[in-house]
Amino acid sequence: MIGTSTVEYLFIRVCILFLHNIAPISILYSVHFLLLQFFHLPTNLGRIPYPIQIWLTAEAVFLIAVSIPLKMSLSNSPICHRSLSAEHRDSLFKSCNANVPNLETYLSRWLMVSGPECIKRDDVKDFIRWSLFGPGYSQEQDQQNEGEIEVYTREIEKLIGGKLSPGRMDVKGLGQLLNEAGGSHRSLLWYTVNVIQWISLPFHFTLAILYRLSISTSHTTHGLPITGAASHILASTTYIQEMTARPIHPWQLETGATENSEIGIIALEIMPVSSRITHTALEKEVMICEIMEIIRRHGWSKFVLVSHSYGSIIAAHLLKSDRFAPFIGPTVFIDPVTFLLHLPDVAFNFIARQPAQANEYQLWYFGSKDIGVAHTLARRFSWIDNILWKEDLCIKADDNQEGRNVTVVLSGKDLIVDTETVGRYLMGCSSEVKAAEKEATRVWKNKPWIGGGLELLWFEQLDHAQIFDSEITRQPVIRVISAYSNTG
Repeated sequence: MIGTSTVEYLFIRVCILFLHNIAPISILYSVHFLLLQFFHLPTNLGRIPYPIQIWLTAEAVFLIAVSIPLKMSLSNSPICHRSLSAEHRDSLFKSCNANVPNLETYLSRWLMVSGPECIKRDDVKDFIRWSLFGPGYSQEQDQQNEGEIEVYTREIEKLIGGKLSPGRMDVKGLGQLLNEAGGSHRSLLWYTVNVIQWISLPFHFTLAILYRLSISTSHTTHGLPITGAASHILASTTYIQEMTARPIHPWQLETGATENSEIGIIALEIMPVSSRITHTALEKEVMICEIMEIIRRHGWSKFVLVSHSYGSIIAAHLLKSDRFAPFIGPTVFIDPVTFLLHLPDVAFNFIARQPAQANEYQLWYFGSKDIGVAHTLARRFSWIDNILWKEDLCIKADDNQEGRNVTVVLSGKDLIVDTETVGRYLMGCSSEVKAAEKEATRVWKNKPWIGGGLELLWFEQLDHAQIFDSEITRQPVIRVISAYSNTG
């Protein structure tokens, strides 16, 4: 992720302007060329270099034959949402409400209204229907479950401390905007450069997952192998290269490493969110089966799980799977989006925020507006499956020696996640802290890493994915993964 300087702002705006206008320019050129040919008019197109003419023609064909049909096909695909039992809905409702810093602010942001005074009762009911019963909730289902929805609404009124105003506001809520999210066209040039960059790295694949492999061949290997799930295009290139570039001592192991020691690494690439023209995002169970096939193919029975950004969603699926969780040893989350996913920050920052700074424009155009990312968020992103609670981590403790060690890496200036709230939740700190006590509570940010239980690495001045930009910030994370690999 780039910074927020004026130079970076101008750079990203120029890049977006160039990439965004390739399509209309190529169409104008092609129409102009066809008209000249049809009416046999004199032309000055010879002044345009022949390779540029071929490129513009190819861009126009790509837009009409590939990009537009793909976008239409994706927009008609069904929304993925798993039905919950009444008991599960009640448990999820209570867990979410117990981890909301301010309920009125929470509802205001999800409902996309200006303040608590604009929160209407019918809007809250619509939000409950969308979040707990699914985006495709029908009128018939509404009649069957109206009593349960009314109970949740009254519970919210009780927590707020007053009755909600009747009626609804004439505004689309964040949930509706999320399900309507659509990507913008990407040029053939963009995809070509992207593919050339990625085929420079060796890869393996199953039917649905591409992955990079740095496998151990040494008979003296003593550490746990490492599996990583890559993020979207904004950071996955650096992530994958860092994961697989060095076959010997890939994580610069510091404890017990020898010249003959190697640690196997599998780096999964989540294709639909990596700026590819590919299949739609896999459903949860299909993804788990595909990754299990990869792990079994290479004979791994236990490994260190490392994830970044959207990869934390895949990690959440694996950790909550009774079939797959036994394979997972120590775990590292880097810039995770899966914790406290019921809060509106991730959805708002991806879908609804109007970009103003350079890093926000980068996220907006190269992240939110990517056709694969937009479709994944709108049609394949089921928050009830993607959210991860501390209880799901199965942390190693005095009363649970069979649990796992977990480290979460957070950035203080993350433009996607409210990392302050996530950090407090993970470290067991209350969000209801008086101003005079705030400095005392920040001790959790600077707590030294010891390699046991649930721990946090906090980088106050970094934005989302900036941890990969510098050797100084990468090294603490590498040391954590190294220690986990050596000790299990």
